[in-house]
Amino acid sequence: MGNMRSIRFARLACNAIAACMVSFGANAQDAKPAPCSAPEHRQFDFWLGDWEVKGPAGKVAGRNSISSIHGGCVLYESWKGIGGVTGTSFNVYDAAKKKWRQTWVDSTGGVLDLEGAFTDGRMVLASTPASKSDAINRITWERLADGRVRQLWETSSDSGTTWKVAFDGYYTKQ
Repeated sequence: MGNMRSIRFARLACNAIAACMVSFGANAQDAKPAPCSAPEHRQFDFWLGDWEVKGPAGKVAGRNSISSIHGGCVLYESWKGIGGVTGTSFNVYDAAKKKWRQTWVDSTGGVLDLEGAFTDGRMVLASTPASKSDAINRITWERLADGRVRQLWETSSDSGTTWKVAFDGYYTKQ
């Protein structure tokens, strides 16, 4: 008897949903595209994966895992450095600003907010200093011809006139 009631309820629910879909015009033609489905949201997907990261001389610097979360709207980074520092970043395309944004936090208490764009095959994100005495951080990611990804982190203490390399990492997929 309870099973019959469940079947009757399920049929009523299906009929009600079908009626609502017809009355509100819910069909495939009216469906909105999925959030974050525009090509701009896929520009940083070359960074997805599990990576071993080495410096230019080939010494291992750490491991990094980049995954897609929140329905493909966010790239989530999980860093484990050889020296024990761990860190996390959230990377998202801000469609309203037409810019990429990254927020980085780590086990040293460090916080870094970056913003930028994908241009000429490279993702370039930079910080905006709060004052002229603050350094600018600029990080560039580029997929190399051999499938690796290079991450070049540079800093400038003279408003971008000169740059010093803070980190130069080469990512190899694991």
